[in-house]
Amino acid sequence: MSQEIAVIGSPDFTTGFRLAGVRKFADVPDDDKAAELDDAVQGMLTDEEVGILVMHEDDLEHLSRGVRNDVETSVEPVLVTLGGEGAGSGGLREQIKRAIGIDLMEED
Repeated sequence: MSQEIAVIGSPDFTTGFRLAGVRKFADVPDDDKAAELDDAVQGMLTDEEVGILVMHEDDLEHLSRGVRNDVETSVEPVLVTLGGEGAGSGGLREQIKRAIGIDLMEED
């Protein structure tokens, strides 16, 4: 079972996670984000130690269609996105449902 949390994004985004003890990270500068982001995500998806992949919501827009589909449909590691304009309880609810397979907030 995968135990590591990994974070991908700008140095400003990853710094807080690194200070909190996250050891797997990929800093992707804003100048050539698309190509480097695809490579970083593919690398984390194939890393057997990574169980949770954290990214900024806005960075998903910079991924190629194939890599974005791979990361959004991945069960392990599961993608958790933070920030961005689309962030909210509905997005987090969907992420939790995808990660564990059930809706914890389902009404009877």
